[in-house]
Amino acid sequence: MASIEEIREARLAKLKLLTDNNIEPYPADSKRELSLKEVLADFDTLEKNGESKWIGGRIMSIRGQGAIIFITLNDGTSSFQGLLKKDTLGEEKLGLFNATVDIGDFVELQGTFFVTQRGEKSLEAKEWRMLSKSLRPLPEKWHGLTDEEERLRRRYLDLLMAPELKDMFEKKAKFWATIREFLVSKDFLEVETPVIENTTGGADARPFKTHHNALDIDVYLRISAGELWQKELLVGGIPRTFEIGRIFRNEGISNEHLQDYTQLEYYMAYADYETGMEMTKELYRLIGEKVFGTTKFKIKEFEIDLADEWQTYDFLEIIKKEYGVDPLTASLEDITLAMKKAGIDPEADINIERGVDLLWKKVRKTIGGPGFLINVPVYLEPLAKRSRNNSQTVERFQVILAGSEMGKGFSELNDPIDQRERFMKQQALRDAGDEEAQMANIEFVEALEYGMPPAFGFGLSERLFSFLIDKPVRETQLFPLMRPR
Repeated sequence: MASIEEIREARLAKLKLLTDNNIEPYPADSKRELSLKEVLADFDTLEKNGESKWIGGRIMSIRGQGAIIFITLNDGTSSFQGLLKKDTLGEEKLGLFNATVDIGDFVELQGTFFVTQRGEKSLEAKEWRMLSKSLRPLPEKWHGLTDEEERLRRRYLDLLMAPELKDMFEKKAKFWATIREFLVSKDFLEVETPVIENTTGGADARPFKTHHNALDIDVYLRISAGELWQKELLVGGIPRTFEIGRIFRNEGISNEHLQDYTQLEYYMAYADYETGMEMTKELYRLIGEKVFGTTKFKIKEFEIDLADEWQTYDFLEIIKKEYGVDPLTASLEDITLAMKKAGIDPEADINIERGVDLLWKKVRKTIGGPGFLINVPVYLEPLAKRSRNNSQTVERFQVILAGSEMGKGFSELNDPIDQRERFMKQQALRDAGDEEAQMANIEFVEALEYGMPPAFGFGLSERLFSFLIDKPVRETQLFPLMRPR
């Protein structure tokens, strides 16, 4: 079997043969008149009229030799068969085709449409043109790219050899379109907020840090889709906003986590988290129906129906029942002991906040959902309003699906004094070494002092799509970040 280098050298020789015959191997123009999808839709009329048309695409297969050659073209809209015959093309044109064309090349054919004796819709070529000469061979059809790293690194080949991937990414585009249409229909305004920030906010995450040369200051890539900015818009009198945008978190890679991904966040004045729960159920069920054609999903070992009654899970009760500690009163020693009993290795600089969160994440894996996690301690959510029933917890919910968190919403904290105090506690944690604690944003507190109406905010990421389609989240990104070769 020839090596890649040998195949490339042979194709370079074919490239030279094309140019020696005054044929441009990479022309700027194309004579294509119809997509292959259009050809198939109008085939009966095209055949009946006997019109001569130009079609084009990448050659995916070549069959036959000598006087008759069949090729399969794919232009991204569909596939179609072309026939090249010496009697029609002439010996010189067919000979040049045989001598220079390979699977993987982009070509176009001009000819008339007919049905073969085997009943296959085809075009008989009177002319052909090279559109782009390929220098490397496509992967073998039946095996494709078997190494996961190579599939993600060379996604363009993965798409060519596994056409079902295109369907997945079309679904993903519809996923975001459905969310956008849902919010616009409810009078939300789509906005864009800064990606580069002086102070990160809106989430507990380690940010990417860089330097702004023009201003000579260190800045951060945002870790949320404009949460604090959107709430400033509520202060500014815009009652409903949303953003679907890229966020960046300098954290670990797993089947559920990325560092560079798309997230939705929306904010709605004059609403609370109970209103948000109803809106969330409506949105998730709509996504299931419009994007996947169902509300029933098999995710990991869980069978889930979004149309079912959604459960409510009490954070405090779950931790008490599972580990025998009360997150509101337990000491760091109590939490550390509970972690050890649960098989969780406490980090050297563990604090109560991080320890309780790790205990929750362990038990969370056993909960299928769909449902809402409520009654989270204030110290785990510095931006949510305190509960009306217990000032030590917040009015926050997280969507639980298949053992993971698939969205978060809460009644927004609009008390500037309380917000300042929580920021200071988070900053103290950060100063003590917790890189995921939030930075104190005093400018946001200043905005709150002008008055922000009661509001509900919610966010979800593309991880929801990966769960519904039951694939690792990196698989559902077109071009995930890869380590350089």
